[in-house]
Amino acid sequence: MADDAYLFLLPDRHPRLGAALAAVGLLECAETPAVHGWLQAHDVSATSEQVRVLPSEAQTLIPPDAERLPVPLSEEETLRVQQECAPQSITHVETELLEFRDLTQDWQALVHRALTAGIPAARIAQLTGLDPQEVGRLSV
Repeated sequence: MADDAYLFLLPDRHPRLGAALAAVGLLECAETPAVHGWLQAHDVSATSEQVRVLPSEAQTLIPPDAERLPVPLSEEETLRVQQECAPQSITHVETELLEFRDLTQDWQALVHRALTAGIPAARIAQLTGLDPQEVGRLSV
């Protein structure tokens, strides 16, 4: 086996890149002392969203300041990593956007119902992630 992929730590505030190590399923290399030591050295667990994996042919996408570790993969593991790293189809993403729209379409009515039920505006903002000023405007 050669170095077929790279594990790397995604820097904070960087767009998601590659696949989360946990998302590709168990990789033999993840059980090696080298990977365990690398994870411990960076104080992260293998299940962290920050621990990403990319096929070696995509290594140029890894941010220059990211900590990285080349790892060998079996043929089947390489295929799983490539599939998990493949971009989602536009149709799939558009479907997610439509679902989001449907879920959020009546947010004002929901907030109004919550206010009417006696839930404080600050608590509604905390639970929904909405701007507290936006919730406050509906309480008037």
